[in-house]
Amino acid sequence: MRARAGYILLFAVQLACAFFFLYDILANLFGLRVTPINWQLYEFIEIGAAFGLVIGVIVTARLMVLSARRRDKAESDLRLASGAFMAVLEERFTAWGLTPAERDVALFAIKGVSSSDIATLRNTSEGTVKAQSTAIYRKAGVNSRAQLLSLFIDDLMEGPLPPVPDVGLADRQALNTSSTGT
Repeated sequence: MRARAGYILLFAVQLACAFFFLYDILANLFGLRVTPINWQLYEFIEIGAAFGLVIGVIVTARLMVLSARRRDKAESDLRLASGAFMAVLEERFTAWGLTPAERDVALFAIKGVSSSDIATLRNTSEGTVKAQSTAIYRKAGVNSRAQLLSLFIDDLMEGPLPPVPDVGLADRQALNTSSTGT
């Protein structure tokens, strides 16, 4: 937090220096009346403003280098996470005993590709894709594409989330009735 305050202060100093030079140039250009000050003091102000701008450039360059390093690390972490996700996929597919065709269908399903598009991509019928999807869900112990995807998300989050209770229609109606006061 102290570093952020320092950067904001440095930005303010740099902005003040830039305004000083801009005002000086515009005053000379348009012949604005300026109360004269001692020339030595004026020179010191100009030197200080120039140093403020130079320091701003140096700090900006440092921040750009740090930002590039953080970006590179984030990209590296993303590649590792992507590789970890593919490793988790392969482990699960092997554990479930999926055939190569089922692996393809499962991968496309997890990517969010529709059944008809999967059929087109694999040059099979949509019925075949739906049958393979059903076999995948059965082997994985789930009932839908969303549940299949949640298995992998749970693995990447390092453990499953607590189960969500299944609220039936009667329970939802009771909750709505009690919350509305009717």
